[in-house]
Amino acid sequence: MSHVQTIAVAQISPKLGDVAANLTVHHRYIERAKEQGAQVVVFPELGLTGYLLQDLTLEVARRLDDPDIASIVEASSDIDIVFSFVEESSEHFFYISSVYASQGQVVHVHRKAYLPTYGMFDERRYVTQGSRVEPFTARESTAGMMICEDAWHVSMPYLLTMQGATALYVPASSPGRNVMDEHDFGSHTFWRQLLQMYAQLFGVHVVFANRVGYEDGVHFYGGSGVVGPDGRWIAQAGVGQEELLVARVDVRDVRRARYTTPLLRDERLEIMERHLPFIDRD
Repeated sequence: MSHVQTIAVAQISPKLGDVAANLTVHHRYIERAKEQGAQVVVFPELGLTGYLLQDLTLEVARRLDDPDIASIVEASSDIDIVFSFVEESSEHFFYISSVYASQGQVVHVHRKAYLPTYGMFDERRYVTQGSRVEPFTARESTAGMMICEDAWHVSMPYLLTMQGATALYVPASSPGRNVMDEHDFGSHTFWRQLLQMYAQLFGVHVVFANRVGYEDGVHFYGGSGVVGPDGRWIAQAGVGQEELLVARVDVRDVRRARYTTPLLRDERLEIMERHLPFIDRD
């Protein structure tokens, strides 16, 4: 196994409600990623559907065995693919889901657990909350998935890393809010600081795939990137434009970071277990 992996991040601008067009874009970026020698390519949250779906949710929802989803899974025969869409379950519940596909198979499905329903966000009105936080094995290592708002709740990276994750994939559809100047957004600054903190605190690589473009006047800024376990950005995409970002990641950096700063090793789960039953949520 090579210690160095090449990871591609597809910072795309999905067309709202147009699964066919977005599917074509996905396959184009998958081919580009393979040409760049990438072992993994990561797409943003709801890259197949667009974000501000509202009543389009029923139209764009796909089951895991849908031919559109199967076409991307089949494309993972020689490159691992992280992609996101509205998943319809057998019970006809609807989730914002992200799939990790490898060698032509679905390896893992994460259903977004934290649905923002405040300010400009109204997700819980249209989709269902996921309820599981589980890492998965990918390329002989353990990884975890968080979809956008999931990463704004420290329970998610904590649970994933305490279960063995050494890499965190974060597909997102984060708009640019609190504009400071032409290339600086409050949300961009927050994401950068948050992901750097997680990378250092838990000793992991973090892959952030945020979309770009406009929907109903909402601007999605991009700013995707890869952070190393020392908190440094290995690679960063630009703001406002589509881009295929390619980064080379040395998985041995996790070993080094967790030895020199053993914060995760020294976590005391028994303290959590002792106090959580007594927390009053009312």
